[in-house]
Amino acid sequence: METQHTNTPRDPQLWELAKRRASFRGHLVTYLIFSAFFWLVWFASNGPRYNSGLPWPVWPMLGWGIGVLFHYMGAFVAPKTNNVEREYQKLLAQRDHE
Repeated sequence: METQHTNTPRDPQLWELAKRRASFRGHLVTYLIFSAFFWLVWFASNGPRYNSGLPWPVWPMLGWGIGVLFHYMGAFVAPKTNNVEREYQKLLAQRDHE
């Protein structure tokens, strides 16, 4: 099935939001694939028999997971948070009240 293309211009804010969300999905898939790979390496290298506390794959998953969480927040929770735009609007409001 082909999609129909229209000649209407893209809304720049919606386009930016779409790019953020697509980027997040790619980041999440990469994180999951590498996490599975880390656990396979740990398991294949006799990790379960080497009892020294937490398995090492926990640490890269934790660190990278924090990055994934922030990426999610920027794409879905607070996507319209744009510090430059907010600061510009404040300056405009200050100028108009002078």
